[in-house]
Amino acid sequence: DMVAVLGETTGCLALPNLRDKMKHHPEGYRILQERPRIRLSTLNMAWLRGLPDGSLGREYVRFLEDNKVSPDTRMPPKFVDDEELAYVIQRYREIHDMMHTLLGMPTNLLGEVVVKWFEAVQTGLPMCVLGAAFGPVHLSAEQLQVLATKLVPWAIRSGRNASCILNVYYEQRWEQTVESLREEIGIFPPPAVQV
Repeated sequence: DMVAVLGETTGCLALPNLRDKMKHHPEGYRILQERPRIRLSTLNMAWLRGLPDGSLGREYVRFLEDNKVSPDTRMPPKFVDDEELAYVIQRYREIHDMMHTLLGMPTNLLGEVVVKWFEAVQTGLPMCVLGAAFGPVHLSAEQLQVLATKLVPWAIRSGRNASCILNVYYEQRWEQTVESLREEIGIFPPPAVQV
């Protein structure tokens, strides 16, 4: 909860920038207008489970089930007064597990730090920057070496190369393969290292 509060209270510069990126992109603009939500109540889990291996929907459900996480745990914004900006931060929270899926990162500490590096470059949200900078404090020396030499350079390159992750209508891409969506967005294939 405190991480969510930090994200809201420190995002006063990044959130309008993200909203503007969405407003100036056809798919992002539609998302802002329609305001889809990624919740268990909006997902047809049985249908997603039945999609082919490698599809976004199948891999997203696999990620949720393997890691015992739910999109319903994302706290609604409480400290963002502007309705549109509140939606932007909510959308960012709800696609966080989608980023894990696209980046091929687990929910362990190392995987979370890598996702935070990618999100920090993508969003400019101070809480992502803080998570990326201070998350590695509890990593082992071996993990730190892999993080510094392989994973962070990849996450930064992918974050810089990728189009805005908020401009993808993921709910309409369930049948698309993760590989083709990565390619379309501009996310490089994950390094072949144990995370």
